[in-house]
Parts: sequence; structure tokens; C-alpha cells
Amino acid sequence: MLCTLLLLSLLALSAAVLCGSTGCLRVSASADNVALLLSLRVPRALTAFAVGGALALSGALMQVLLRNPLADPYVLGLSGGSAAGALLAMLAALRLGWPLQAVTAPGALLGAALAMLLLFGLVRSSLRHLAMSPLLSSQRLLLTGVMLAAGFGAVISLALSIAPDAQLRGMVFWLIGDLDDARLLPLAALVLLLALLWSWRHAASLNLLARGDAFAQLLGVPVRRLRVMLLCVAAACTACAVAMAGTIGFVGLVVPHGLRLLLGNDQRLLLPACVLAGGAMLSLADLLARTVVAPIQLPVGVITALVGVPLFLWLLARSRL
Repeated sequence: MLCTLLLLSLLALSAAVLCGSTGCLRVSASADNVALLLSLRVPRALTAFAVGGALALSGALMQVLLRNPLADPYVLGLSGGSAAGALLAMLAALRLGWPLQAVTAPGALLGAALAMLLLFGLVRSSLRHLAMSPLLSSQRLLLTGVMLAAGFGAVISLALSIAPDAQLRGMVFWLIGDLDDARLLPLAALVLLLALLWSWRHAASLNLLARGDAFAQLLGVPVRRLRVMLLCVAAACTACAVAMAGTIGFVGLVVPHGLRLLLGNDQRLLLPACVLAGGAMLSLADLLARTVVAPIQLPVGVITALVGVPLFLWLLARSRL
């Protein structure tokens, strides 16, 4: 199955590289074609694949952490912190006359770090007493994340309401999903690779954790340490994805849920499959965003939402939830 997903991922990347708003390039060695591929389409396709893989992996890990198949990478407020940090950095750059692209990614990473610190600070006591009340700990973690997401949502609304009209459309476009900036691609690829290696190494423990904290602890799994590391890995993937492309929804929700129905709940197979399928899905969604109303480019988050909502409802109807 992984070989099939790998082949589909390569085909999706090839389509994203060869096709775009100007049409599909013929396979040739002309200087114009090579320059277009290397400067625009290859970085954008690789960025889409890295962001999609990170979101899908983060979603799968969040669903194990919260033992909820409907959890997604944004449920704990990490994406809200990243988006709020990026938008506030944009406003500061406008005041100081700095280029927006120079501050967007650092602002998003700082916002994600702040959200992570707030989350750990607010649920520290729950993690300390995890062994005695695992259900209460998960509920407090989820409720704290929802409240943080609401608070950061208010900050995002404030930033958009006071933004200059000339820059408002660009800020909203980035917020919905923009894959133009590939400067963080090496960092995101490294984070995704390390996260996947860590997840695959601890896949057996994650399988036990998915069956319950008490069951995993009975079999010798260090539940508290594993949950903290799980949250950190998922947060790192989410932060890199949001810093690169804004808040793109449904990839981290639909891909793990659909693959779980298809492949089962074995994390050794599910987690690498999520990376491949998530990357392929976002690559194809970006291809649609660039071509469906060409030469106008749509935010990729619009495509993932339009495709993800009916697909998820269909998957939900087929599942036992």
C-alpha cells in the first residue's frame, strides 16, 4: 500500500510541476521551461507536499493524543497562535516599512511558540496527574486548546480590522492559504523528516496509547513523557505548515480519517501513509487553485475546504462514529 501511495505522490508532484496557470509544459530542455520549473513550479510543488504531509502527520498524531478521530492539527490553538503572530508581524512591518515576506514566517513561528508555552503552562498540573485521571487530563487539554484558539481568533480579527485597506486582501489571502513562499522549505522538510522518524520509531507505543492511557501504562509505556513528546512533535509540524502557507484546513482531518478507514489503526503503516497522502492531496489542491479559474489564483485553503467538506461527510457516513 505504501508503494502505491508513493507512486501516486510522485504522479501528483509531476502534475503540479508540469501544469499551471499558463498550461502544461511539454517535456523539453528549452531555457524558458527549465527556468520556469526551477524558479517557480518545483519549489511551489515541494512546498505544497511538505505542508500537506506535515498537516496530515500532525492530524494523525493529534487523533492519537486526544483519542478522537475528529481531532485535527488546529484543535489546540497552535495554528491560531501562528496566524496571529504572522498577522501582527505584518502590521509591525507595515508601520516600520519592512517587506512583509521577511517577517511573516518568523512571526508565525514566534506565535506558535507562544501558543505552545501557554498550552503547557495551563495544562501542566493535568499532565502531572495524568496517571490518576487520564480522561480528565485529555478533556482539560482539549478545552484549554479550544479557549486558546478562540483568544487567538480574536487577535486575528483585530489585526485584520485595523490593517490598511491596500494590504488587507494580501493578508486574508495568506491566512486562507498561500504557497508562494518557499524560503522555509528546507526547515519544513527537516522537521517533517524528523517527526516521521520519531513517530515511526514510537509507533508501537502509539498503538498502545491509542487503546487508552491505563492500558499503555500497564504495558510499560511512559505515558506522560510520550504524550508530551507527541504534543511537541505535532506542534512543530503544525507551526512549520502554518508559517509556510497560512491556515489550510481539512488536510489534517480528512487524510488520517480516510486512511484509518482504509488501512486500519496501525500507526506503523498509518503515519507514513498520512505523509504521502497529505502531500499528494495538497499538491493536487494547489494545482486546482492555480488552474481552475486561470489566470486568477485562488487560495489553496478554498480548494481543500470545498473538496474536504463533502469528502469528510462521506467518510463519516461510512464510519461507525
